[in-house]
Amino acid sequence: MTGFLSLEGRRALVTSGTRGAGAATVALFEALGARVLTTARHRPEAMAEAMFVAADLTTEEGCAALARAVGERLGGVDILVHMLGGSSAPAGGFAALGEADWRRELDLNLFPAVRLDRALVPAMVAQGGGVVIHVTSIQGRLPLPEATTAYAAAKAALSAYSKSLSKEVSGKGVRVVRVAPGWIETEASVELAQRLAQQAGTDVEGGRRIIMQALGGIPLGRPARPAEVADLIAFLASDRAAAITGTEHVIDGGTIPTV
Repeated sequence: MTGFLSLEGRRALVTSGTRGAGAATVALFEALGARVLTTARHRPEAMAEAMFVAADLTTEEGCAALARAVGERLGGVDILVHMLGGSSAPAGGFAALGEADWRRELDLNLFPAVRLDRALVPAMVAQGGGVVIHVTSIQGRLPLPEATTAYAAAKAALSAYSKSLSKEVSGKGVRVVRVAPGWIETEASVELAQRLAQQAGTDVEGGRRIIMQALGGIPLGRPARPAEVADLIAFLASDRAAAITGTEHVIDGGTIPTV
């Protein structure tokens, strides 16, 4: 596909690309001409086997298996998008978070990116180019203490790690950027609203209001859509963004209230 944006011939890995913003990113990358491989624990029936690897990225073994599959199927990557993330920790503030809760949030939101970068970025450096996109969250700067303290801390750690990596490899041709979404209308966000609603004894709309109030509102008046997040990621992955590295790009409808 030609036009303002093209990823023609690029080899891309998008983690957690079976639903939400991840699925939207996979679809857009394909439309822009990229060869895309994605991963999750289970393959959706509608997704072709050739573009999917089943792996549990919360484990070292799962990350290693995915890295091997990337080499076998794509021969390496030009674009690496870390979409994997989420939270299953209980509400109730910091005191409700046990050791297992903290470990689970770090294993999901930080370590997969660190492990896959360690496995795949050296080859990007060797080939003289590539793009790494870490999907963080505005909660790294705007945590919700009632429900997402551990998630926010893990995403803040991912952001700091991403900045450090960019300083190390940008001069070697590999750009590293962050995309920080706010509220996105995805299956995962609906599940969070449902959990909060159940704990508060209200309905899903009540759960949505809890999240909106905790965020301080969204000036745009609505959450971002998965396709809008994918648009930003595709731009940053393309040659149109060739001078952009080490930066964080917020897509939150104006939720963050400061400059």
